[in-house]
Amino acid sequence: MRIDKLLWQLRLVKTRSIAQALVGQGHIRRNGQRVVRASQDIIAGDTLTIPLPGGVQVIEIAALPTRRGPAAEAQACYRVLDPTRQTAIAGQKDQSPERGQLP
Repeated sequence: MRIDKLLWQLRLVKTRSIAQALVGQGHIRRNGQRVVRASQDIIAGDTLTIPLPGGVQVIEIAALPTRRGPAAEAQACYRVLDPTRQTAIAGQKDQSPERGQLP
């Protein structure tokens, strides 16, 4: 299945054109390798790293969807690998203790 169609059917993006733009910008990775074209095939078991407005999401594809159905049906097709969804954006305050202080 094409990656742009997969992202749309899994309800990770609203339209296929948005998915194609994400791929075109070179921000999506499949099994650690950058995806360079929207027609890239995805199979069950692949790991995708996707930058979304809420942060970077890492998912494992459990099954390929057959349609763009309800959200519950779409979520059953993948597993989130980083459930804490911590952002790695520069400038955010770090929660680590100050130098010289004990944790």
